[in-house]
Amino acid sequence: MRSPKLAALELKRFGRGKLPRAALAALLLLPLLYGALYLWSFWDPYGKLDKIPVALVNSDNGATVKGERLTAGDDISGKLLDSKTFDWHRTSAAEARKGVANGTYYLSLTVPSDFSRQIATSSGKSPETGALKVRTNDANNYIVGQISRSVFSEVRAAASTKASRGFYDNIFISFADIHGETEKAAKSADKLGKGIGKAKKGADDLARGLAKAKEGSRDLKSGLGTLYKGSGTLKTGAGGVADGTQSLSDKVNNVAAKVRPFLKEHGKEIGDVSQLVADASQKASDSLDTLPETTSTAATKARKASDDLAADYRTRCEGAVPADPDCPALKKSVAAADTAADVAEDVNKLVQDHTTQLDALGGHLDDLHDQALWLARNAPHLGTDLDTAVRKVNALNSGAEKVAKGAGTLHTGLSTAKTGASDLDTGVGKARGGADTLGGGMFRLVDGTGKLSGGLHDGADKIPDYGEQDRDARTEVMADPVRLVNQALHKAPNYGTGFAPYFIPLSLWVGAMVAYMLIQPLNRRALAVGASSWRIAFAGWLPVAAIGVFQTLALMAVLHWAIGLQMARAAGTLGFLMLVTACFAAIVQWLNARFGPAGRILVLALLMLQLTSAGGTYPVQTSPRFFNAIHPFLPMTYVVDGLRRLITGGGLGPVWLACGVLLGFSAAALALTAWSARRRQVWSVDRLHPELSL
Repeated sequence: MRSPKLAALELKRFGRGKLPRAALAALLLLPLLYGALYLWSFWDPYGKLDKIPVALVNSDNGATVKGERLTAGDDISGKLLDSKTFDWHRTSAAEARKGVANGTYYLSLTVPSDFSRQIATSSGKSPETGALKVRTNDANNYIVGQISRSVFSEVRAAASTKASRGFYDNIFISFADIHGETEKAAKSADKLGKGIGKAKKGADDLARGLAKAKEGSRDLKSGLGTLYKGSGTLKTGAGGVADGTQSLSDKVNNVAAKVRPFLKEHGKEIGDVSQLVADASQKASDSLDTLPETTSTAATKARKASDDLAADYRTRCEGAVPADPDCPALKKSVAAADTAADVAEDVNKLVQDHTTQLDALGGHLDDLHDQALWLARNAPHLGTDLDTAVRKVNALNSGAEKVAKGAGTLHTGLSTAKTGASDLDTGVGKARGGADTLGGGMFRLVDGTGKLSGGLHDGADKIPDYGEQDRDARTEVMADPVRLVNQALHKAPNYGTGFAPYFIPLSLWVGAMVAYMLIQPLNRRALAVGASSWRIAFAGWLPVAAIGVFQTLALMAVLHWAIGLQMARAAGTLGFLMLVTACFAAIVQWLNARFGPAGRILVLALLMLQLTSAGGTYPVQTSPRFFNAIHPFLPMTYVVDGLRRLITGGGLGPVWLACGVLLGFSAAALALTAWSARRRQVWSVDRLHPELSL
């Protein structure tokens, strides 16, 4: 008897009597208890948060900011009540605390009494942080606490943004005030600088006048002292002074007589020589400027000439028969040219390496040129200048003689004049020192006011001066500088759709597990007649696989039309689930066929391992290392990945991989079942008296 006929006979057993029919109906609908009911129970929990009772306590007393009333607590409370995020209940603090403790409310949100005042300080001198207080009780429900943290994070961000606007607006207004005051300060600094400039000019004029007065007072003091000393001597012999001045005049005239002829005779030669020195230094400086380029050109040309001469030598002398008689001399020339080229290159390198020293030498030559040029211009007049000096000395001698004549008359008054001149010189000296100090201070003050004015103008240009529109725009951006733009690829519309790839294979596995509680994994009649092991394996697998098809159709029909599951690839999903239920039936069949009653425990254990390692809820990377290790080796891992792509969309790579894995598991399980059937055809003591029977 063939496998399909054996499978049909197995299914016909369920048509005899009401109880078998009810069992078959229950078997077909069993996956709905796991798939449909589980998914239905939390299909869209986030869409029904408004059913969760939450206490709202608003104790805020408000605050007054710049004459305006701020009620941040009322604003937040009103927005929360309008949002319908939760089922909000306005309560007192005591009622909220009691309600969270006894489970009346899942959590509470409290706006403290000083909330508005703390928000208002964000734009003042001493900003404080406003605190919203959330009270949860995980004994009521842990998930609600997790949801509330996400919701209240958005509430906190919105409240923080509102508080920041006032703070940043105050900053920008301060910028405008600082800008205006800095411009005023800069203009005042300009006026101050002009006034100090005038004062500095007056101080400079005073210093110059006092300098001249100092020179005069010093000369007066010196002259009166000399006259005073001489006046005493003049009483007994004024001629001594005249003799001294005469002696001085004689010495000057004597020296002048010796120097004058040389200067007058050689003045032109001195000028000419100086001019030659100036011209030579100028030419040397010009040559130094072109020396690097000249040496570089010379080195290049010398090397080229050496290479050309060497090439000529090779052409005329190397390999030539008969040899040219000029070759020996030409060879020496080649060597000499090569040496000359090396020397030229060394000179060029030396010049290039010492360009800094050459530049310094050029500067010294320029100084020599200027000094020689001055001497060349003034040399012809040195004799005349000497004559002028001699005439002045002679005039001094004549004046000394006249002074000697009136010395007796002046002697009496010079004592008093000498004392007054000394006091005058000391006072003028102090005044001159003060004027110099004043001039230096005024100079630094002028420089400082210039820097102050420039700095204030620069600072005023750099300080922003925002208008009301610009200020509002910048306040808006700085108060909330980062916005989150969500972009979800193949987004699941609700919580249930996201978890469907996890619960659907769970229900199909349970369906196969229960089916083999009612259907024998190995057909006893086929075993008794000695049928082929493959035929026996297929005869036990086909009925459960067929039941699995109907289970899949019933489950997906209810999920789609009754609960609302939308599939991106509906036909592909159904076909894929047919393969899944066939694979699961093969695996469960083998475990029951091979291990007997213990196989049912193994089926349940394998289900637990798959549920914990498939990554159907949280990513498997968040699980302990053991589950990460078995993750790639269990079929439900690939089923979950494939269903996610078929239900919510995306590339089909994981689907084809899952199909290959499921086919591999199915073939391996059927082969192992056939091997187990072959063993069951041989009776043993263990089979006659099993240790465990379920």
